[in-house]
Amino acid sequence: MRVFFIADTHFGDSNILRYENRPFSGVEEMDGEIIRKWNETVSDKDKVFVAGDFSAYDFEKSREICQQLNGEKFLVAGNHDTETEQYYYNCGFSGVSRYPIIYENFWIISHKPLYINRNMPYANIFGHVHANPIYSDFSEQSFCVSAERINYTPIEFSEIKMRIMEKGL
Repeated sequence: MRVFFIADTHFGDSNILRYENRPFSGVEEMDGEIIRKWNETVSDKDKVFVAGDFSAYDFEKSREICQQLNGEKFLVAGNHDTETEQYYYNCGFSGVSRYPIIYENFWIISHKPLYINRNMPYANIFGHVHANPIYSDFSEQSFCVSAERINYTPIEFSEIKMRIMEKGL
C-alpha cells in the first residue's frame, strides 16, 4: 500500500478554470484529466488524502466521481467542502475531518497552510493556495499539494518526504 496526497481538485467548478488559469477547455476535460491521472497513479490498494476542496457538484455527481477514483480516500475538508461529514462519507470517503490531522506523529495535513517554525517538531502538507507564487512548492517543513503544483496528479508520500529531506540538506 502506498500513500498519496492531492488538494483542490475542484471537480465541476468552472470558476477555478479562470481563477487559476487551468489548462482545460472546460470542466468536463478537467474532471476527465484529473480522474485519468489519478487512476493511472493510484491503485485500489493505495490510500489518498484529499486536503480539501474536492467537488462543486451535487451529491450524485460528487459520489459518482469519488467512486471512480482508485484507492481508499480520506478528506480533510477545505473551505469549499461545506456539506456535512456524513455527506462526504456517503460520497465514498473512508475518513472525513473538518480539522487538520496529524499523520505518523509528524505530518500535519490541513487544507490551508499552517504556521510551522523551525523549532516545531512538525511538517505541514497543505493545499488551498493553488499556484499563488507567495507560497513555495515546498520547504524544509511544508509541502503544497494543490493540484496545479503537482500536475493534477496525486503525489506519493515518499516523494514528498524525499523532496523535503533534500531541501533540508
